Amino acid sequence: MRVLLCGGGTGGHVYPALTVANALRREAAESVRHLDLLYVGVRGRMDAELVARENIPFKAVTAGPVRVANISGTSKGLAKVLAGAAESYRILGNFKPDVVFATGGYGSVGVGLAARMRRLPLLLFLPDVQAGIAVKTLVKIADRIAVTVPAAEAMMPRAKTVLTGYPVRPPFFDAQRLTSRARLGLHDTMPVVLVTGGSTGARAINRNVMTWASDFLRVGQILHVCGRNDEAQLRADRIRLPPDLQSRYHLHAYLHEDDMAAALVAADVGVMRAGASTLGELPATQLPAILIPGEFSDQADNARFLETAGAATMLPESRLDDLYHTVTTLLADTDRRARMRTALATLSHPDASHRLARLIMQMAGVHDEVAA
Repeated sequence: MRVLLCGGGTGGHVYPALTVANALRREAAESVRHLDLLYVGVRGRMDAELVARENIPFKAVTAGPVRVANISGTSKGLAKVLAGAAESYRILGNFKPDVVFATGGYGSVGVGLAARMRRLPLLLFLPDVQAGIAVKTLVKIADRIAVTVPAAEAMMPRAKTVLTGYPVRPPFFDAQRLTSRARLGLHDTMPVVLVTGGSTGARAINRNVMTWASDFLRVGQILHVCGRNDEAQLRADRIRLPPDLQSRYHLHAYLHEDDMAAALVAADVGVMRAGASTLGELPATQLPAILIPGEFSDQADNARFLETAGAATMLPESRLDDLYHTVTTLLADTDRRARMRTALATLSHPDASHRLARLIMQMAGVHDEVAA
């Protein structure tokens, strides 16, 4: 069985593909079937680094976002899509996959179009609540569509859509609080606020946190995953803190999945963007979070979905000055955090990666059916 994986530009699209790849490996091993994987990702982005950690062969293609509000950006984006489609067409011809699995993001468009031209089965996964341009482009040509939440299912063609949930690796479900705190060098009992802007960081959040870090660190700990662009500045800011507070401020440019699972489990409150991964990782770890959607993205729909479910609270970036008050208020309200954890548990899909792997195998002709 040969499966080509694609989707990228951000970790929220790469990680679900890699999680499903590992589930496929387990399924193939159980059925004593040889499995060949190939990942096609975005040239010049973080995709290659993440895929290499999983020992999956990687091919890079040209890709870029289509900025519909800007004529020049739209033209450049479309040119990259066409170039990527041509490159992908050649890759598909050489690899000859049984199934193409696309997880959205601009890195999947050219590959998906090439799969159509090659008449290859295409499984499209929508990780977010709302479909972006990439997914909308591929919906009509996909053979099957998998979605993360019921709200997304209602927007897709009913006959070929299945609700699977967002695929999350076992460590997000299995990690233990005290073990995770020890792993990350955190105090056993002191409150922890996890701040992360996703795989690429979030400068506005990073800068805001440093305005109140010294006050909060007198009573708690900050675990800050800042992104590589802001790391040097934040390390300089950290040095200016009193020594006893420096030890409570834990700064990382990036955390890979196992460490990020530990961070989510170790924290009492999260402050983060509302990328696709929040729809899987927050329910898996049951971390109450304050979600600050990026202003030029579809993240607001993800944040509103979780807030409506009682599983998170949404704070627009325009109200970042309220962040410290929101953090301390939520930390002090143990009953509310308990209710949020209960709501998150109801949204969890521990079998999502298994369901997607079985769906891919069905499309490859290995399994006759996949449970709805």
